[in-house]
Amino acid sequence: MFVRLGRGVVRHPWRVIGLWALAAVVVIGLAPKLATTTNEASFLPSHYQSVQAQQLQKQVFPKAAAPAAVVVVERADGRPLTPADVAKVDAIGAALAARHLPTIGAVENGPTSPNRLVKTIGIQMPSSSGQLSARQVDAVRTLRSDVAALTAGTGLRAGVTGKAAQFVDQQKAGQRANKVVAGATIGLILVLLLVIFRSPIIALLPIVVIGVVSQMATGLIASASQAFGLQIDSTVTAMLIVVLFGVGTDYILFLLFRYRERLRTGEDAKQAMVSAVGRVGPAIATAAGAVIIAFLALTLSSLSLFRSLGPALAIAVATTLVAGLTLVPAVVSLLGTKVFWPSSAWKREPEGARFAMLGGALGRHPGRFALVSGGVLVVLAVGALGFRPTFDLTSGSSAQSQSAVFNTVLLKGFPAGATEPTDVYVRSTTGRALPTSALAAYRTRLAAVPGVAEVAPPQVAEGRTVADFEVVLSHPGQSNAAMSTVRGPLQRAADATPTGSRALIGGITSVYVDLQKAMDHDYAIVFPVAAVLILVILGLLLRSVVAPWYLMAAVGLGFAATLGAAVDVFERGGGNSGLTFILPIVMYLFVVALGTDYNILMVSRLREEAAEGRDPHDAAAMAVRHAGPTIASAGLILAGTFASLILAGGSTLSQMGFAISFGIAAAAFVMAMFLTPSVTALVGERAWWPGHEASRRASGLADVRAPSLAEVVGVPEAP
Repeated sequence: MFVRLGRGVVRHPWRVIGLWALAAVVVIGLAPKLATTTNEASFLPSHYQSVQAQQLQKQVFPKAAAPAAVVVVERADGRPLTPADVAKVDAIGAALAARHLPTIGAVENGPTSPNRLVKTIGIQMPSSSGQLSARQVDAVRTLRSDVAALTAGTGLRAGVTGKAAQFVDQQKAGQRANKVVAGATIGLILVLLLVIFRSPIIALLPIVVIGVVSQMATGLIASASQAFGLQIDSTVTAMLIVVLFGVGTDYILFLLFRYRERLRTGEDAKQAMVSAVGRVGPAIATAAGAVIIAFLALTLSSLSLFRSLGPALAIAVATTLVAGLTLVPAVVSLLGTKVFWPSSAWKREPEGARFAMLGGALGRHPGRFALVSGGVLVVLAVGALGFRPTFDLTSGSSAQSQSAVFNTVLLKGFPAGATEPTDVYVRSTTGRALPTSALAAYRTRLAAVPGVAEVAPPQVAEGRTVADFEVVLSHPGQSNAAMSTVRGPLQRAADATPTGSRALIGGITSVYVDLQKAMDHDYAIVFPVAAVLILVILGLLLRSVVAPWYLMAAVGLGFAATLGAAVDVFERGGGNSGLTFILPIVMYLFVVALGTDYNILMVSRLREEAAEGRDPHDAAAMAVRHAGPTIASAGLILAGTFASLILAGGSTLSQMGFAISFGIAAAAFVMAMFLTPSVTALVGERAWWPGHEASRRASGLADVRAPSLAEVVGVPEAP
């Protein structure tokens, strides 16, 4: 099939390029803008307590939502506010209300802190979706300008924080991150490809081709999001850049290395491309298929965040796959050997001393290589036992952003949870009014909970069937301490409602608690399903029921080792309270799915060498010699592209960048390069059971011994 595909592309390259150009114009021209969200509650199904509480609040207390933005004011000299200062702040609040900024609702002067260091102004920004509109983003920016103008020359220092301000700062940081990631990724690909091939044409080929493919993929994702109502997280745009360029460059490298290899055997340029597609096409398609299936397995998630992220990235990889097997061969077939210009190194078979030496050593001592490579991963995996998730999704904003700076100022006078209060809603289940005395006793019980700073008097709805207790926690709403309070003692106190009523806990901390429950549920479903599906794909590619099992075991070990390394670097070494809660899923997406690419490429070459009659040790040695340079180059580029996320700033992207780049490096340079071939050599012919012997007999190679690595490159045989 792949030989026919390669032959058709090589015969009609201009048609293929023309079809891609037409498809690009249609998709990019008609696609809507890709919309993203950072509203955590929108990711949860409706049966979770936090979502039900949010719905109740909208129905009964539509004007009682926590302020979307908070103006925080202090004296510029840091001293306590005087009565005159307090009057000035109240006047500023009145002036802001009088300006009637579009999309901004009530503006209310807040209390002065007990120590008189801080005073606040609450800003309501109604939103039916829970997500800021473009006009509201502009309103936050205008609000900041107005606050700066109104406080100028007053001796006061003010800034805007709160969820709306954090969103604006995160959006700005995200745009900056996309530019940094795109620049670093493209620069890295250019430099590494120039070093590897010494050809500016090959260096530019992925940039041009994937640049077009990325626009098409983004357009297709945006269209799918609009058509199916998918909620795309704001971090997906940065990930799309590195996925498309990283994976796309890998597939191009797989193809070009095999193309160059076929040229060196004496085939002409066009036949060499047909052979390259025919030989490496199955490995590329299988690798992409494993990635796509791993991504699509996320549709089983209970969180819309992952149900949307999976298909989005699957679309990106599928588009890249089609381009890698059609558009790239078409372009290269037109250029022929000029694609390597000005270098002529493609004409000469390299000595391959390093990889020949490694392959020879591995073939002679596979047990030692398996023990060392597996041992390194096991030692790193131990660190994964210390993994603690954190739910601070606003860390994409830098510590110097206005929302971060004035959130710290707010802590000078108010509890850490003041900007993100938790609401306990008590609702009558009988339709009768809630008794005042019972509500007073209930408030006292809530206030006595450890980790609760204060509880406001209840706001009671008309008819007295619903009461809202605003609870300010002692710790920031996204912290593990706040979540422990809400999940444990506050939940127990809240459940002890007056007779004939029930309670719901709402607020951002409650959302995080429910997110963690949903994640634990998803881990138990998504991971096993994806593993089984990838296992089936590997079995079909290798026609074996043995090799896929130890390949998946190696991938699982690589996942644990990567998580352990991230814990060591960020928790133990960096002093972080935890790692972003989405890191295990992101690692699953990229370390497990993409890291499998290198295992597939190596094991495909192992099977190819074994099918030609080599014994298991020689097959492993030859596979490392031939596939090693490709895996090393591709792994270096893909790991480097993801490492560019570290430059984007913000702990979330930094953790993702480190974990993914480390995991891919481990997959390429430990698992695929050493662990997989050494274990395959130890397992021997049984690795390919039951398909290997049948394929050898069918090809007439059952009694033919291919030359060993020592005979091919002159490496001395082991004594």
